[in-house]
Amino acid sequence: MSVDELIDVKGVFNSTESVGYSDVEQLKRIVCSDQVSELNSEVQSLVKRIADGESSSALCARVGIALHLLGKHRQAVIELEKVTDNATAAFFHAVSLIALKRYDDADQQLEAAAKLGYDSIECSLRRAETRRLVNKLDEAESLLSSIAKDAAGRAEYSFQMGCIRSDRGDLYGAIEYFERAVDMDPRHSRAIFRLAGENASRGNDEDAIRLYEQSLSSPPFYLGAILNLGLLYEDMENYPAAAFCFRRILEADPSNEMAAMYLKDIEAADNMYYDEETARNEARMKQLLDRPVTDFELSVRSRNCLHAMDIHTLGDLTRVSENDLLAGKNFGQTSLDEIREMLSSFGLHIGQNLHEALGQDGGYAALPPELADNPVTEKPISDLGLSVRSRKCMSRLGIGTIGELLRRSPDELLASRNFGVTSLNEIREKLTEMNLKLRND
Repeated sequence: MSVDELIDVKGVFNSTESVGYSDVEQLKRIVCSDQVSELNSEVQSLVKRIADGESSSALCARVGIALHLLGKHRQAVIELEKVTDNATAAFFHAVSLIALKRYDDADQQLEAAAKLGYDSIECSLRRAETRRLVNKLDEAESLLSSIAKDAAGRAEYSFQMGCIRSDRGDLYGAIEYFERAVDMDPRHSRAIFRLAGENASRGNDEDAIRLYEQSLSSPPFYLGAILNLGLLYEDMENYPAAAFCFRRILEADPSNEMAAMYLKDIEAADNMYYDEETARNEARMKQLLDRPVTDFELSVRSRNCLHAMDIHTLGDLTRVSENDLLAGKNFGQTSLDEIREMLSSFGLHIGQNLHEALGQDGGYAALPPELADNPVTEKPISDLGLSVRSRKCMSRLGIGTIGELLRRSPDELLASRNFGVTSLNEIREKLTEMNLKLRND
């Protein structure tokens, strides 16, 4: 917003007219501009004045809606419940109640908003949401069907249908509805937020970042979106941007433990020494180990034997022993000497990474005897329901089952890039629910 477009923030709250659509749009413009700090200061000043008795219905309505757009829903409800005769205030009162998970109260407030003259279709769409959020999916879908003729052309209708599809496990159907909602309204922040989450869960980090940033282009701002965006920035090693996101959350909610822990992780990481030369050497070694054995001039017999033993790369050769090779059908001393010579030309040797194949890299121990035959150890790591950040750390560590996780110690996990105390505590909590624990815990 340019200097010529600056809005008189104090003047917005001086109007004695009933609050309406144009007032809400003006407040949204301020929230999305460089004047947001000025708005926040003015609103907090007005909250004190209202508490001291200097209030009117019009002022409480404007202050309450501004608090809602700033994401301060508890304060918003306190101010908006003082307004009983304004449809717009009643609607935003209901939406803040939804954010606070007070779904029954929100449903009653939406009914009141419709009676006061607020858009009845919009109120019904949000009433469907209150039913969905308490797992009354059939009721929610029935309500949406009853207004489909008038509502199907709205982004909110597609968003609500997408949420129901998602709750029923139809992820592809959900994504289709969310995309339709964004096509109808590129500023529908909740639909964009859900699309971003779907992309993040599938590892499409760049698309997820773009969508999370887009979701923050229109108020109200969701702390969940800022938190997830910060985690994605951190995963891409954009630590200043990640820290900015976590600090932004703490400004709005100083008691947010997750943001505080993530910020602490970043600040701790800033003090760690990063050896770029070592990183380059590791990258070159990985590229070498990934080269297929077919790139080299081996005899037909050696190539066929390796293929039969499911050995396809130089890295595979470093993760087997010479005895394993000699045990292969038609694999003799001549083939063994041939492969020794090939690997030595790259400074490698057979079996040098054998500990990885045995699952003992860095001293990873076997499972304790009491868990050796426990079927839970074969369950996929996804059964723990970890956050996106922790799941990505598990993927980087090659941990695919709960048993593989149980063989790791806390120190070994913390040595992984971007794996901090917050993720460790999350994993400990999930394992404790299953009466399990990490090695050495």
